Amino acid sequence: MVRAQMWRDLEAAHRSGQLRVVAARASDFFGPGVADSAIGQRFFGPLTRGKVVRVAGNPDRLHTYTYVPDFGEAMVRLSETPETWGRAWHVPNAPTITTRAFAEQAAELAGTRLRLQGTPRWQLSVLGRFVPAVREIVEMLYEFEEDFVVDHTPYARILGDHATPLDEALAATLG
Repeated sequence: MVRAQMWRDLEAAHRSGQLRVVAARASDFFGPGVADSAIGQRFFGPLTRGKVVRVAGNPDRLHTYTYVPDFGEAMVRLSETPETWGRAWHVPNAPTITTRAFAEQAAELAGTRLRLQGTPRWQLSVLGRFVPAVREIVEMLYEFEEDFVVDHTPYARILGDHATPLDEALAATLG
């Protein structure tokens, strides 16, 4: 609710001429140097060592992931394109696949055998009583228990679809 209100305030300031505003929205980040994300170091670290990779929710649900360099490029393009100002945009992402398929592709590129395990809500809820960061994951778990697909079609119509192919993005992340 806080983020939604912040956007409404910024949008109102834009409409009144006080500010020029544009927002770039993304899904869960991954890429070189990304540590604290649903698929950051806690995902890629074990994956590259052939250890068990634990993910929140159901790994067989569709989930959109955002490659950080694509997000950066989208923010620059949005900031330089006046007709995009005054609204929020979903940035380009590679086609949405399941978390399992994402992990399988990463493991294949890393040359390891995938050992993937979904973590159910009840386990996260228990752990969240002691670890504040896990408590926040429980609040957002709906994104991993049901399909979570981000559509960037409106952005692509104006600024193009410059999403890095997933195999290239994963190779750079693992690099």
